[in-house]
Amino acid sequence: MDSNQLTETHNLGGSSFLAVKASETDSPDWLAEAPVCGQLKQKNITHVGVMNAVHPFRVVRLRQSGTFMFACLSGQGQVMVDGRWVSVSAGEACLLPPFVANAIQAIEGAPDWKFCWVRYLDSPDRLPVVFSKSPVKGEFDTGPLAHAVEGLHAESLRAAPAPASCHLWIELIQGYVTEFSEPAHGDPRLWRLWQAVGSDLARPWAIREMAAIAAVSNEHLRRLCLHEMGRSPGKQVIFLRIQQACHLLATTDDKIETIAHAVGYESAFTFSTTFKKWTGLRPSEFRNS
Repeated sequence: MDSNQLTETHNLGGSSFLAVKASETDSPDWLAEAPVCGQLKQKNITHVGVMNAVHPFRVVRLRQSGTFMFACLSGQGQVMVDGRWVSVSAGEACLLPPFVANAIQAIEGAPDWKFCWVRYLDSPDRLPVVFSKSPVKGEFDTGPLAHAVEGLHAESLRAAPAPASCHLWIELIQGYVTEFSEPAHGDPRLWRLWQAVGSDLARPWAIREMAAIAAVSNEHLRRLCLHEMGRSPGKQVIFLRIQQACHLLATTDDKIETIAHAVGYESAFTFSTTFKKWTGLRPSEFRNS
């Protein structure tokens, strides 16, 4: 199944979880019993938690309004990444960008899938957690993030939660997410490349041109991108184009054909098809939603 076949779904099945939410009024019904910690808003976090997911657990958001980070503690589940299902196992994390189709599910017949999550609230005109150099999936020390979430949950359940303690837990949560999304030792050659690509998305980027900017061979560039970001150079170009298209659709009245050309698509039809594959919506549907 690809993202074109996804439908909005929220099926927790017999799964159990603990969670903390930033607001009593702006949270989904399934978080009704979760304690509130308003300090999460300072980091644009809407909720955090730890889930023990069992089949038929499945959640699909066709246009998720915020970045999601999942870190697998045990078992194995599946996450929709770049239009395909990929497995996430213990010791791995996945960072999913906003304004695209996001989906996760437990695997039938597999052991329980335990993961912790951090959900952000992003807007098209504000830089999201997922930068162009952020990895999609990779190895991650999941325990500390889960402990921080559990610590914030325990503090938030107290009759009088200590703001200082909540602050420290939230700083730890944010720090672990940042550690994963912005690797401290990210390759500067890739940073230079994606700065160049992002400033000229209308250009028909070829792998040899990108490799030349990064000063590496074509094959070395592919390996670097897969290691640093979890996707190929070509997929990263598409990612940047769709992110910019989302921004233009949300903040301008430009015609869809004009936006298609601005982000590197000569054909509005090809742009629309690609856009739906990545976001679950046609450009016109995204603009009107």
